[in-house]
This record gives sequence, structure tokens and C-alpha cells, in this order.
Amino acid sequence: MKTILEKLLGRQRVLMKENERAVALYKGEIQAILMPGEHWLANRRGNLEISRHDLKNPEFVSAYEKALFDKLPDVAARHFTVVRTGRTEVAAIERDGALHAVLVPDRKLVLWTDAGPWKVTSVDTAADLAVAPALMRRIGQARKTEHMFLYPVVDGQVGLLFVDGVFVRTLDAGVHAFWNVGRMVQVKVVDIKRQSLDVAGQEVLTKDRVTIRVNIAAEYRVVDPVTAVSTVKDFSEALYRALQYAFRKTLGALTLDQILDKKVTVDEDAAAKVRDGMAAIGVEVSDIALKDVILPGDMREILNQVVSAEKQAEANVIRRREETNATPFAAQHGQGDGREPGDAAAEGARGSRSHRRQGRAAHRPQRDGRAAQRPGQAS
Repeated sequence: MKTILEKLLGRQRVLMKENERAVALYKGEIQAILMPGEHWLANRRGNLEISRHDLKNPEFVSAYEKALFDKLPDVAARHFTVVRTGRTEVAAIERDGALHAVLVPDRKLVLWTDAGPWKVTSVDTAADLAVAPALMRRIGQARKTEHMFLYPVVDGQVGLLFVDGVFVRTLDAGVHAFWNVGRMVQVKVVDIKRQSLDVAGQEVLTKDRVTIRVNIAAEYRVVDPVTAVSTVKDFSEALYRALQYAFRKTLGALTLDQILDKKVTVDEDAAAKVRDGMAAIGVEVSDIALKDVILPGDMREILNQVVSAEKQAEANVIRRREETNATPFAAQHGQGDGREPGDAAAEGARGSRSHRRQGRAAHRPQRDGRAAQRPGQAS
């Protein structure tokens, strides 16, 4: 019955729910925004058009947006919240206390006011691109980080912030966020802990023209990160080259024997030059040492032979000294002919007695001769 009545009267019944809003057009012209409830609208010859919107999606996206704001500005102001950002402005939009969207510069967003309440926080990025820590955490929790750059800096490191290629400031340990608004943001992380650097297998020609390879070690620490990064392309590579030059100069002025004898480290002049040169670029060098000296294969064999001969000669000298020291002791104690000391003493005693008997026998003929002469004298 109502359908026939609607046709006779040229009207149409439109029923709107609480979660719905609608834009009504008649003959292509915007007539009104329909709120929840029952509406009777003119619809002669089917010229009525209803554009429904669910408040579950609070953003108003419609081909009729401009016409609505132009033709019914008061109605639009009553039903919509409009967020606009300037050329250097970013807006964080909250819906009922929860982060809904992040609006980058030169953007506009039209929201259904009844889908709120809405809160808009605007940030001017012209002065500083940094995102406040609290806002950074909220954006991260809402998983809307596409408009931020995130840079973590751990303990023992320093971050250097560059914007459009120009150094801005240093960053302490922590997580830092910056707005992605069309400007180039870079953070160079520099380790400021003490580090070691090895120069392995460096070839050096000694003064007596022997080619050797050496392993060098140094410890260093970056004390001025800004200078270290802005002065040279790679400060660790600069230290590597400085050590190479210092060792070539120092070892090249020494013979192989001098190097092996001293187990040489970089001399003070060369070490001072390395430290001064690195200090100029913000790097403090502490220890510089020669770890290993590697000889050519044939040179190693010759050196081993020399060392073996020297050790043998030393052993011979020690043996002869021991023998020389032992000879008087053996002579004194009768140990030269392998006999025991008691045997030698007995043999000595026997020799003395034999010598005395021989002496007495030699004197006997003289006494007999004198006795023989005496009778002749008597005759």
C-alpha cells in the first residue's frame, strides 16, 4: 500500500541506522546529509540518489565532497572534522584516545565528526625532524611507522645525524625517530669503545735487502666522532695506512739481525707520528706492537742451522769447562787412572818401602869392598 502511495505522491522512504550517514541528491544536486531515522524524500521519476556511509570507516571519501562543502558549508561544518597540514607540518590524529592516522605535509583528511571524538596534534618539522619519544612509541604501537625513520644507537656508540647531507647533532644511546617528510635523513653510527686493528702479512724490505712479512697490532679509540667521520672517508682505513707506512720506514732502516735481536716495535718517532696524525682526525691510538716476523722459507732453514750451530758450540764450551774443572780434583784424589783413593794410598806406601830397600842394597858392596881390602893391607 505504501509503495503505491509513494508512487502516487512521488516520494521515497529512506531508513537510516545509527551507524550510518548518507548524502541525498535529487536530480544530481546535493540536498542534505541524512541522520539516523526515517526520511521521506521526493523521488519523481527516480531522480533521488542516496550515498550511504558506514561510520565504521570514519573517513569521508566521496566524489561529492567539494560540492557539499561549497553548496552546504554550514551542514558540512556541522557533520565533518577537517584536518589540513601545511608544507612543513605533520598531524597525529587520535580517535577516542587511540591513534588513528598520521598526516604528512600538504594533505587533507575529512572525518565524520560523529565517529569521534577527535584530537589533532600538529608538529612543525621545519625546526626539528625528531619525533617526540612518547609519540614515537604510540605510532609504533599503532603500526603506522611508514612516516618515520627509526635509528637505534646502542651503548658504546654515538649517532651522527645528517639532514640533507648537513651534520645537525650527535645522538646518544637509544632509539631515535625522525619524520619522513621528503627530506634526506641519515644517521651514521660510530663505535667509541676501544678497538684493535691488525695489519697481517705486511711485506717489508730490510736494510740488508731481505724481504720479510710482519704482523702488526694496534689499539685505538674514537674520541671525536664528528671529526673522525667528516675528515676522512674511513678512519680505520686511515690508521691501517699509517701503520703500514710507519713499519716500512722503521724496519726498512734495520738489518734482519737487528730486527730479530730486538724483536723491534715501532720506534718512538714513528709511533709519535702515527698518534699525532690520527689525533688530528679524532682517533686516539694507544698500543702499537710488532706481533710476528715471518721469514722466507730458505731464510728460515739457514737461520735454524745457525741457531743449531750456536747451541752446539755453546754445549761444547760448557763440556770442556766441566772437564777442565774436573782434572785437578781427579789428580788430587787419585781418580785419574780409575782407581779408588784407598788403592792409590796403599800403592804409594808400597812404592816408598821398595825405594828404601833399593837404597840399602846399593850401599852393601861398598862395605864388602872395604872388608876385602883390609886383609890385603895386613899382608
